[in-house]
Formats: sequence, C-alpha cells, structure tokens
Amino acid sequence: MAEVSPGVRAALKSLPSVDDLLKAFPPENYRVTRPQVRSAVRAVLAEVRQQVLDGADIPDPASAVRAAVRERMNVLAKPRLGSVLNGTGVVLHTGLGRAPLSRHVLDRAFCSLSGYASLELDLETGKRGERLDVVTDLFKALTPSEGVVVVNNNAAAVLLMLNTAADGEEVVVSRGQLVEIGGSFRMPDVIGKAGARLVEVGTTNRTHLSDYEKAISRQTGALLFVHTSNYRVEGFTKEVPLPALAALAKKKRVPLLVDLGSGSLMDHPITGLATEPSVTGVLKTGADLASFSGDKLLGGPQAGIVVGRKRWLKRLHKNPLY
Repeated sequence: MAEVSPGVRAALKSLPSVDDLLKAFPPENYRVTRPQVRSAVRAVLAEVRQQVLDGADIPDPASAVRAAVRERMNVLAKPRLGSVLNGTGVVLHTGLGRAPLSRHVLDRAFCSLSGYASLELDLETGKRGERLDVVTDLFKALTPSEGVVVVNNNAAAVLLMLNTAADGEEVVVSRGQLVEIGGSFRMPDVIGKAGARLVEVGTTNRTHLSDYEKAISRQTGALLFVHTSNYRVEGFTKEVPLPALAALAKKKRVPLLVDLGSGSLMDHPITGLATEPSVTGVLKTGADLASFSGDKLLGGPQAGIVVGRKRWLKRLHKNPLY
C-alpha cells in the first residue's frame, strides 16, 4: 500500500464521523428513515474519502461532505411521484399511471383495505370462501363469460392461457400479430416461456383462413388471436375475422385464445375507438378464453383478466402458475 502524505492524512482525519452526520441531518427533517440517512452518509463519505486518496483538490473536505449529504437528503425528500397534466395526446398513457381511478373507487378501496375484510371467508358459514366470487358475479353480469380469473397483468394472463392450453404443444398465430408491447414483452417470447411452440402463419400484411387450416395438426394446442391495439398496418392487408377463426377452431376442436390488450366492456363502439373490439363481442364469436388489462379501458388497477368458458377457466385456476 502506498504511503499516505501528511496532507492527505490530515484531510482524511478532518472528515466528520457517521454519528456526527446523523445528528446533523435528522431524518424527521427530510421525512425519510434513519437507515436512508445512514446509507446516504456512508456513500458520501466513501466517495469523498476516495477523492482525497486520488489526490483531488478539495480545500475543505468536511464542508464538501456536508454539502453532498445535504444534496442527497434533498433528493430523497422530494416526492418520487408528482401530479402531471397529460398533454401527450395518449389518454391511457402507461408512463403516466395508466387509467386514473375515480374518487368513489378510491374511497371504497380505502374502506376495504384499511382493515380486515371477508376476502376469502363466507360470513354465513364461517368457512373459507373463494376470493374471486365477487368479481365473478360482476363479470357474469357484464359479459357472457362463465367465470373469471384475475392475475397481475395482461402479459401474465396471456402466459397462463398459453401454458394451460398448449404446454408442450404448438400455438398457431398470424405473423401480423406477433407484437411487442411496453416493457419489451414480445409475443414469441411469451409463447416460449409458456412452454409452447410458435407456429407462424400468413405474412406481415395478409393472413388467410386457409393459412390457419393448413397449420393445424395433432400437435396444435391452441389458436391465438392478438388484437394489435398499439399499431396498425394499412393498405394491402387482410386479417381473418374472429367469427371465421372461431368456427375453424370449433371444427378442428382446438381452443381459440384471444389477447384483447386494452379490453372494452362496452357493447357499442366508443367514440374514437371504433376498431376496439368489446369483450362481449369476442366471447359471442366463440372464443374459448379472452384476456385484457384491468388498468386500461376498464379504468381499474393493474391486473390481467381472463374470461370465457368455465371448463377452461377451471383449468387456469388449477394451473400451478396461477
């Protein structure tokens, strides 16, 4: 180890101790915890100590440490989340919190979450209940679904559907629907993680019903239809309508899975969103399972919601991934 010069030794000796800095920057003054202050203090001391050893010209190391700690504490005290005005032109902006929750919803949520609740308890029998009972009744009333399964987000919902229906088997998808969504989630990767094998049909701009029919074999576990809500291909294009694809799936006795993305519960077209398919419409066409987000057009918290036929929903519920 190199010999430390008297000047460097004096500079190091002048550095305040951790305890002195903790007293100088009480956590209550910055609305942070003591461990946060301690971590910031130690990090600053280590940085300044190294700068001194490297020969940096620091006239007053002790003052430099205090100034650096004060700067870090001000950063820690600043709220990470702040209210903003959405001027992006994107109503459901994933970087701005997605769908804003109404005051009524927040008030009801506060009442339920601020104490104990009968989440999985039948108050009449005293026995354990099912946490999905409440939302199951709601989705049965709002859609033709025979039940519901709720997971963390729509990517998880799609993965759960694929793993349940086609683990170790093939999934047939149009090339024009192999999308990438926010967070770099790519449909081919999700299919692979689900344990299924991707079979691409058609081309980027045109896919025919015959393409699906030729691809179906004994190894086919499911047909997957992905609604491309975040982009559009225009011009010389063709996509197989869902009713035709559902009829083919029924004929070949393979399940049809639909990734709706945003997922509208409105039966009639929404102004400006005429091309957004409704959950009800998709189920009425004959889809076995359909998934969508809870934090987009539904206007709720982040969630992945799966609706459809009871026998498939039961299989989702029994899947260890769930």
